[in-house]
Amino acid sequence: MMGLRGYGRMVVGLLALWLGLITAPVRAAEPVLLVFGDSLSAGYGIAAQAAWPRLLDQTLKQQGKPYRVVNASVSGETTAGGRTRFPAALKQHKPTIVVIELGANDGLRGLPVKTARANLAAMIEAAQRSGAKVHLVGMQMPPNYGPDYTAEFAAAYADLARRYRTGFTPFLLAPVIARPDLFQNDRLHPTAEAQPLLARMLARDLAPLL
Repeated sequence: MMGLRGYGRMVVGLLALWLGLITAPVRAAEPVLLVFGDSLSAGYGIAAQAAWPRLLDQTLKQQGKPYRVVNASVSGETTAGGRTRFPAALKQHKPTIVVIELGANDGLRGLPVKTARANLAAMIEAAQRSGAKVHLVGMQMPPNYGPDYTAEFAAAYADLARRYRTGFTPFLLAPVIARPDLFQNDRLHPTAEAQPLLARMLARDLAPLL
């Protein structure tokens, strides 16, 4: 049988082990960078791991920036649909930074710019209330939509970025728009080969927030 002295040593040892466990440093979880967009960010028509948000995650880690990129983009999403599901995404992922890339589907359907702008503003405000920094990614419409609509559409993003002091990328497709070979057959969605160019641009534009 264990003597009193041996029992005491065992108790002391267990206490020391328990104290060590509760006082051991806990590794902090990586802050989340949430990409909230449409098919241009969801990776429509290409493998999910080839989409620019996944490449952005790799780029940031290579740069020593400890962010985990979560891609909550949905193909076909409009600003109205995004506004509806945005609160749940904020609650689930608790992001430190939110990249909002929405509006292309509103524009292609010719929806009122005023409505898209209000939806984007609501999402920006919700993200900022949660404590997250916001980076807004703009879109442009082709000239066949008319000069007034295309100008108003592009200006809405710049105005929102200025009003809410967000990070800003004026046009997601800027690095590839002059390269037809970097678009899929629908001429709307970039190919896998185009994605590194988009990721590189976003990594550069996001730098001030990181």
